[in-house]
Amino acid sequence: MNNFVGIIGTNSDNSTNRMLLQFIQKHFADQANIDIYELRNLPAFNKPGNKQAPDEVQNLADKIIEADGVILSTPEYNHSIPAILKSTLEWLSYTSQPFIDKPVMITGASYGRLGSSRAQTHLRQILDAPELKARIMPSSEFLLGYSLQAFDEDGNLKDQDKILELEGQFNDFIQFVEITNQLVTTNNARKQPQKFSWEDN
Repeated sequence: MNNFVGIIGTNSDNSTNRMLLQFIQKHFADQANIDIYELRNLPAFNKPGNKQAPDEVQNLADKIIEADGVILSTPEYNHSIPAILKSTLEWLSYTSQPFIDKPVMITGASYGRLGSSRAQTHLRQILDAPELKARIMPSSEFLLGYSLQAFDEDGNLKDQDKILELEGQFNDFIQFVEITNQLVTTNNARKQPQKFSWEDN
């Protein structure tokens, strides 16, 4: 069985992205173990001279490295991702770079109709940066709009069509993880990042 890390891309106390990941964790428990990770206690990025991450950030990096894949769920703030998620990705890219060649599935919930579509597009661009270089599942978006009304009192998605859509996406991700990790293993595991330095930019 696959082991995934589910990252809640916000530090909000009342997040429908947290509810979405909790539903995914429960609904697909027979297909994968999903460890949900909160970003709320991580410090804001401050470029360290020794390139060493704080313990909280390194703990997340270790989880990502050990996982078969990552599920990122992001809301949309001002047409982009929340500052806490951007800060976390900056920590990870500048230090241990655990996302390199890691299979990633992106989901998102928002209060409006579009379901974080612009934030998801931005997140894909960020994850393709030289020192992140995640393997992002192509041609896939799970967009949960009007998310305040999307869950019942037990935390289950109410719309059966959205559940079927999510099941299709998750099954595709299982296959994507298998193919990607086989490819990475065949190519002598983790590739090295391109010659890129923050100091040159």
